[in-house]
Amino acid sequence: MAGPAPAFSPLYQQIKQLILQGLQHGEWRPGEVIPSEFELAARYKVSQGTVRKAIDELAAEHLLVRRQGRGTFVATHAEQQVQYRFLRLHPDQGAVDGEGPAQRDFVDCRRARASADVARALGLRTGDSVLQSRRLLRFGGVPTILEDLWLPGGPFKGLTAERLMDYHGPMYALFESEFGVRMVRADERIRAVLPDAAQARLLAVDASTPLLSVERIAYTYNDVPMELRRGLYRTDTHHYRNQLN
Repeated sequence: MAGPAPAFSPLYQQIKQLILQGLQHGEWRPGEVIPSEFELAARYKVSQGTVRKAIDELAAEHLLVRRQGRGTFVATHAEQQVQYRFLRLHPDQGAVDGEGPAQRDFVDCRRARASADVARALGLRTGDSVLQSRRLLRFGGVPTILEDLWLPGGPFKGLTAERLMDYHGPMYALFESEFGVRMVRADERIRAVLPDAAQARLLAVDASTPLLSVERIAYTYNDVPMELRRGLYRTDTHHYRNQLN
C-alpha cells in the first residue's frame, strides 16, 4: 500500500525557507540590508514576484523590515519600534512609549542548574547550566513588573551578571548583537494570581492584590527555545493589550 503523498509547499514558501536559512546562519545580520528582490530572484532562479511574496510574509512576521527607497533590512530589537514587541502591558493613560524607558533594577542574577520545569521549557536536561535573574521594572518610578528569567547556559556562555546589569538597552538587542541569538517569536500563558510575601514587597502591593502572571517562552529560528520569562504585572494603572487579527 502506497504511503501518504509528500506535502506540497508553494514555491514562495520554499524561497521563504531559504531566506530564513540565510538569516539563521548569520549571512545577513540584524540591522543589515538583504539583497534586492532582483538579486534574490537571480540567486534562487525564480521570479521577483515569488521573492516578493516570501519577503512579504517575513516582513509580516517582523523578521524583515521594508524601508521605502532604501531596501529590505533584517529586523533588530535595537530599533525603537520593536523594543517593546513582546511587551503587551500598556498604560491606562497615554502610549506605551510615552512613559519613557522602564527603570530596571536587577534583584538577583546568577548561574544556576535548571530545575525540571525550566529544563522542559528550554529543551534542556534537568541540572543543565542556566543563567537565572530577577528584575524589577518601574514606569514613572512605580514598580510595575517583576520578572524571573532563565537563559540556557550554552548559547549565552560568557554572559555575566555584571554585563547584564550594566547594559542599558533592550535585553534582546544585547542577545542578538553579542551572542548571535535573535528572538523571533514568543508563546505566553496568562493567569491571575496572588503574590507571595517577597513579590508583594518588591511590587509595593498588598499580599491580597491580584496580579497578572505572564509566562513567556521566546524562540529563535526553527522554534528553538532561548528564554523562559515569568512576569508578575500590576494592573492598577496598566492593562494587558493584545491585537487579534
